[in-house]
Amino acid sequence: MPARHFDRDRARAVRRAADIFQSEVAAELGVSDSAVANWEAGHSSPDPEKLPAYAAALRGDLDDLFPRRGLPDLADLRCDAGIYQYETAAVIGTKSAGPVAGAERGDRRLKDRYVPALAEKYGVSETELRRAEDRSMAAAEARKNGTAEEPGTQDTTAPDSSGVPGSLAEKITLLLQRSYPGPQGPPSDAEMAAEVNAHAGAEIITGEDFADLRAGVTETAPPVVLDALAAVVGVSRMYFEPDEAVAAQVYEGLQLLAAAKKGAVGRVRARGLGSRGLSPKALALVNELVAEMTEKEADTK
Repeated sequence: MPARHFDRDRARAVRRAADIFQSEVAAELGVSDSAVANWEAGHSSPDPEKLPAYAAALRGDLDDLFPRRGLPDLADLRCDAGIYQYETAAVIGTKSAGPVAGAERGDRRLKDRYVPALAEKYGVSETELRRAEDRSMAAAEARKNGTAEEPGTQDTTAPDSSGVPGSLAEKITLLLQRSYPGPQGPPSDAEMAAEVNAHAGAEIITGEDFADLRAGVTETAPPVVLDALAAVVGVSRMYFEPDEAVAAQVYEGLQLLAAAKKGAVGRVRARGLGSRGLSPKALALVNELVAEMTEKEADTK
């Protein structure tokens, strides 16, 4: 699972900067002073269930202090709530934590009656809980098939000008890569389908359907699906039409978006995004944006 990363040097530096003693952290986490000392020395690491309380003890933000690569699965949601697996039995009213353990392993899904209580305890919506469950199931299937990948390994480097997408699958893949360039990566197929359905106001596509579109198994999609997808990711509906010029325009816009989010807007400005794409007026606006972002970056250094 995409567990949170514990950086002992950062934890120690933040604690010292806040004038907090190891003994104070230990008291808030309910552990011994030596446990905190060992964590900071690199001899051991805290349980992921301890990280929310650890962040609170350091007066910091959980995502900032202990970032996670990728979207959360069921175990991640539980740990983010500071709950050990055995404690979930009381939450769902069972004799053991077997139902939760099985779902976290991807062996079997949670029964509907368990979902409301778990979602409330974890501090998420029932939809978010089910999406996390989808990721647990998908991870188990990937392990079974030997296709599991490390989270956050997607290629998020900006493509060159020769990479204008042609097929629908290439266009969707490019959208996902460039619209979500951070280490967390793009949403899952199930999440994208849910967003499309929510925008359309009806069940028009499943997670499996979206996966087939992304992989090129299905080469076309109904207009209503493409309309909703374009709205969800914020591109022109024309992007999905067989028009290379329109695709190039959107492609270059996505280059700018990815570069801006990665602090590389200067390179985009210097390159000018190519001769086929943005108009001189649009490029002037882009350069104004680049200049403004560059000034803001300089002010923060």
